[in-house]
Amino acid sequence: MRETAGRKQGAVSPCAACKLLRRRCAQDCIFAPYFPADEPQKFANVHKVFGASNVNKMLQELAVHQRSDAVSSMVYEANARVRDPVYGCVGAISSLQQQIDVLQTQLALAQAEVVHMRMLQVASMSADNASPSSKLIAPRTKSLFGIDMVVDQANMGESLWSC
Repeated sequence: MRETAGRKQGAVSPCAACKLLRRRCAQDCIFAPYFPADEPQKFANVHKVFGASNVNKMLQELAVHQRSDAVSSMVYEANARVRDPVYGCVGAISSLQQQIDVLQTQLALAQAEVVHMRMLQVASMSADNASPSSKLIAPRTKSLFGIDMVVDQANMGESLWSC
């Protein structure tokens, strides 16, 4: 027997929505294409958050080609709401935004460190040209991150990012 839209031809197996709602799954069931019988938790979460009647109304108001995307959105929001009943998707978005802010700050610090090191290289090169005895001792400097660094005078002309 071939399966189509979560149902076997011949024997009618109810979709996950009809199974949960304990009703007979009609041939033209609006839920069947999107909530197959083998994924019962998918509809259970959507039903818990939105209600079967509201999901039915939303799907009927949409064009057929838009329904799959709408169901995906509802499933995502329902799963997020089940995981975090207070904030749902907004909590996930807020968390990601905080991670972006932290990473942008780290990037800015790293870029400032690169500029600082290049300035030290230029200063060291000009100091080297001023007194020949300064080449004997490698200058030490504190980085922005509090790490002692030694400026390598042998590689002064090379880029920091050269491979």
